[in-house]
Amino acid sequence: MNIIAKGAVRNDLSKFLVFQGYQATRSRHNASLRGSNPKQIDTTSIRRAVDNEALDRWELTAFQNGTLLPAIRAALALNCCIQDRSNFDRKHYFYADQPAGYQITQYYHPFATNGSIVLHNYDGISSEDGETVEVGIKQIQLEQDTAKTILQPPDEARLDFNRVSHPLIEIITLPQIHRPQTAAACVKKIQALLQAVNAVSTGMELGGLRADVNVSMRRRGAGKSPAYESDHHSQAKLGQRTEIKNMSSIKAVEDAIVAERDRQIFVLENGGIVEGETRGWTLGASDTVKLRGKEGEVDYRYMPDPDLGCLILSSNLIDTIAERLPRLPDEKIQDLVGRHGLTIKDARTLIDLDDGERLDYFDTVCEEYAALRSHSKKPSEALQKAERKSSVIIANWTLHELGGLLSAQEAAFSANKVPARDLAYIVMMLEDEKISGRTAKQLFARKFNGDAQDVKSMIERENLMMEDLPEERYVSIAREIIVQNPVMVAQIKEKGQIGKLAFFIGQMMRRGRGKFVATKAEATLRRLLEVPKQ
Repeated sequence: MNIIAKGAVRNDLSKFLVFQGYQATRSRHNASLRGSNPKQIDTTSIRRAVDNEALDRWELTAFQNGTLLPAIRAALALNCCIQDRSNFDRKHYFYADQPAGYQITQYYHPFATNGSIVLHNYDGISSEDGETVEVGIKQIQLEQDTAKTILQPPDEARLDFNRVSHPLIEIITLPQIHRPQTAAACVKKIQALLQAVNAVSTGMELGGLRADVNVSMRRRGAGKSPAYESDHHSQAKLGQRTEIKNMSSIKAVEDAIVAERDRQIFVLENGGIVEGETRGWTLGASDTVKLRGKEGEVDYRYMPDPDLGCLILSSNLIDTIAERLPRLPDEKIQDLVGRHGLTIKDARTLIDLDDGERLDYFDTVCEEYAALRSHSKKPSEALQKAERKSSVIIANWTLHELGGLLSAQEAAFSANKVPARDLAYIVMMLEDEKISGRTAKQLFARKFNGDAQDVKSMIERENLMMEDLPEERYVSIAREIIVQNPVMVAQIKEKGQIGKLAFFIGQMMRRGRGKFVATKAEATLRRLLEVPKQ
């Protein structure tokens, strides 16, 4: 199978559409297009909504340069070869979502070709695909969007023309994907890449990205090329394909492929023939539905657009954009895992949350922490090791403590809830065993709920620092707890259930009311219970 991802491109210079221009003739149906029955639209040929004055003048179609820069960023993120010269073509078809009778696209000479995207096991690919899958990008082309079709059962369809002619990039992969789960992971990875380089207006959940999927089945072993035997990602002779149109969520991509795969297998196993056609999918459905017969390339009658000249790009422009390209998701994961010591799961979560804002907050806290520790006299190697350990702690607070408070209040993330410097100070004091974990959480919650004081002032004014209590105090409390829990003491000593020691440490910290140091409490208990240090 292969994927055609359609992203609504950002416009860096203006809010104009990708192709701006007006028809010489006016249609009295224009004002009532949205929500109209397609059967009533027979003379409409507008390309976008325009003001009344503009409707009375003739202007040739013109390309809007502001849509080009995000498209270049997208092509670079997908490792494509950007052409120095490309052209626009007209794709002719008669369907209600494109009232002009044709769509402007790039068929013969697209502006970017021969790219690739690497999917890792942490991207969510099928376990049968191993650790990585490389999917080729055939081309990326610039084109104009069509109207949104809204089905109204049983036999009516309504059209929303608000997005007609809005800028669109169409990303076409090679047929190198063999499993529904991997296809969904591919769409998700493409979305992450486009968002990382600020190339799309929004994500799938808000309509900024849609996906079409071509699905074809063949009997196992039939039509295999020799290369296919050793490399299951290689292209082989494919069966008749069907295209599932305009899926707007990752779940829809996977579910629709599963349904279409099962349908084609049923047809083939019962002696039938899979017909080339365009099919639709509704979230929650169990089957795809036929929309129309699939047109072939000859049916679209592609021709060069007579109003639009060729698009010529300088290598200096491409090189400049490439130099300013932000870090891509895989680079961020490698940095979080390699430099900061996070798990891949936590790294992925940081990147995915809040459109990257949670990761920015984490980075800022780490910078503030490094500034607080800048006068440390530790050797550089020891300092780096300490900073990796601190990064893991900061990530836990950013993901779990902050996440828990946000969920409890059903609040949206904001970096101002707990200023980065305050969290960095809490982590430093916790590491230095100057405040207890309980105190740290209380301070964090107070800042989250709007306390205007800085954390340092809170600790000093309210005497929240742990005291350097004498050893006798630790021993006294530990013995009390041991005497009160003889069964658990026996489980530790006689059965070797060392995990029970955590209960005793927790009891000591509670009775210490924030004044005990956890490491000293543990050392005291291990000595009294004769549990060796691990």
